[in-house]
Amino acid sequence: MRFLLIVQGEGRGHLMQAVVLEEMLLRRGHEVVEILVGENSSRTLPGYFNRTVQAPVKRFISPRLLTTEYGGHFHVGRNLLYNLLCTPEYLRSMCYINHRIRKTKVDVVINFHEVLTGLTYLFFRPNVPYVALGREYIFLHQDFEFPAVSRFRLLMMRLYSRITSLRAHKRLALSFRKMDADPVNNVVVVPPLLRREVISLPSEAGDYLHGFLARPAFVDDVLTFHTSEPTVPMRFFWDNPDADEVTRADNTLSFYQQDDTAFLNALARCRAYAGVAAFDLICEAKFLGKPMLMVPVRWEQVCNAWDAEQSGAGITGSSFAMRPLLDFAEKYSPDREFVYWVRSCERRLLGELDSVMEQPVTEVAFNL
Repeated sequence: MRFLLIVQGEGRGHLMQAVVLEEMLLRRGHEVVEILVGENSSRTLPGYFNRTVQAPVKRFISPRLLTTEYGGHFHVGRNLLYNLLCTPEYLRSMCYINHRIRKTKVDVVINFHEVLTGLTYLFFRPNVPYVALGREYIFLHQDFEFPAVSRFRLLMMRLYSRITSLRAHKRLALSFRKMDADPVNNVVVVPPLLRREVISLPSEAGDYLHGFLARPAFVDDVLTFHTSEPTVPMRFFWDNPDADEVTRADNTLSFYQQDDTAFLNALARCRAYAGVAAFDLICEAKFLGKPMLMVPVRWEQVCNAWDAEQSGAGITGSSFAMRPLLDFAEKYSPDREFVYWVRSCERRLLGELDSVMEQPVTEVAFNL
């Protein structure tokens, strides 16, 4: 079959999932004709994405969320006003998406949570079935349990995911665990899409704490803990352009510049992991059997952390306080069922994509 992938370009998760899915499709003899990436003027595509994908990559302007510093909370009114002013640009992007779907003559479109894809199918009605794929669709599942979060934020999060999947044949929701399908909300649960580099890594029980410090305040937390317990080995990655490649505070605390390969190797050999509650990062640590401290920085991450904590993967905190993580690591046991679940991803996911072609096109195209 011939596939067209459309990806929301914000953040790491959706882009990495598109890379993994393309590899799966190519291994099964399918063709990925193009990858369309929605982006805005404030972001550029990461190097690993451009180096890894094989299909031609084309870009279009997509809505963005204006957030506070370091990707925190956003103001609803400000975002609505900004994106309303950009409506003409978004209409051109929708015309472009519709043109590429028709021009490439693909069999199936796969949408990674890009809102303009759902709107293109709502207004232009391309006669090609499409599947919405992403972690966010688990929040539409009627059996998903939520933590105590703002009802308004939850409503907005679910509404946005529904718009990204308008008229989709099915919503494929990435999940930490098996769940029955939800036909009412057109949700089918599938395993996480983890890259082969993670799946092939041997996991070792090291003696150091590892993680990524996404905010300057997290660095302060680590330094405070290090002052109180200086004998605990810690190796953290950060994005600090003013620092050297490796910054050694002393014999037990080091900071490293962001590097994807080095980060994964350190994760596979650490004692425990601390980081933000991004779904893919949680899954990588969980697959490698590492206890986690999850510090949510956005409201969907609050749901991710809650979900992972219920399965015994880690603990949730509001700061990088390492002592609770060390205490949790003493009683942590790796989840072997999760490893089996992840390894079944290719079979389950491609089986769901194959089923798209089994329905008549008229039935698929008009399935809301």
